[in-house]
Amino acid sequence: MKRSFLNFLIMIFFLFLPDFFLFCETITFSADSMSGSSKKDSDSTILTGNASIKTESMDIKADRIELYGKDFRHIKASGNVKGVNTKSKLDFTCSLMTYDRTTKIVVLRNTVHLIDTENSVTADAEQIEYNQDTEIAIMQIAVTLVQKENTCTAAYAIYHKKEQMLNMSGNPQVVQGDDTFRAQEIALNLDTQEITLDGRVQGTVSTEEKEKIEEKETSEKADGEENQENQQKSSETQEETTE
Repeated sequence: MKRSFLNFLIMIFFLFLPDFFLFCETITFSADSMSGSSKKDSDSTILTGNASIKTESMDIKADRIELYGKDFRHIKASGNVKGVNTKSKLDFTCSLMTYDRTTKIVVLRNTVHLIDTENSVTADAEQIEYNQDTEIAIMQIAVTLVQKENTCTAAYAIYHKKEQMLNMSGNPQVVQGDDTFRAQEIALNLDTQEITLDGRVQGTVSTEEKEKIEEKETSEKADGEENQENQQKSSETQEETTE
C-alpha cells in the first residue's frame, strides 16, 4: 500500500513538470523511496531501493538511480545495474552507468557485461561507451568479446554493431578454434570471419582439419578413378561378348 501511494505521488510529481512534456519522451519509474528538487535550469530526482526507470529506448534497474539536468536529460544508476537498450537490442550489467537522453550515449563502468542479442555477441570490459545513433561501442580495459568460434581479447576495441566489424588494439588476440592470431592491430569481420592483421603479426594455425579435408579429397578422387576404370573394363567385356 505504501509503495503504491509512493508511485502515485511520483506520477503527480512529473505530471506538473511542463518542461518534461516539451521533451516529448515518456519516463516511467518506481522505487522504495524518492527525494527530489527543482531549480530554474536543473531538476534532480533520486530513487533508492529497487529503483527502476523506463524511457523510450532504455529499461534500467539498480539500487540507486538519479535523474538530473534540464528536462532530466541525464540518468545515473549505481549498484547492481541491469538494463536493456530496446532500440539496439542490447542487454547489460555493470556497477555504474550514465545515460544522456539527448545524445543517446550510455557509459557503462566496472565489470561490464554486454550482450548483443541480435547478433549473438557477448562482451566484457571495465568500460563500454555505446552510441545508440551510430551503433558503435567503444570498449576499454580487459576487453573480451565472444562470437561463434571467435574469442577476442584486447586492451581497447571498437565494435561496429551495424557493420559487424571489430577493431582491436593493445595486445589484441583472436582465437578461432585451434588457431590463434596476434598483431599490433586486428580487424575482424564477424559476418565473413575475415581477419586483417597489421604490425608484428604472429599466429599459430592448426593443419589437422586441412589434412583431413585433403585426405577426403584424395580418397574421393581415387574412388572416382577406380569407378571409371571399372566402367571401362565392363565396356570392353561387353564389346568382346558381342564379337
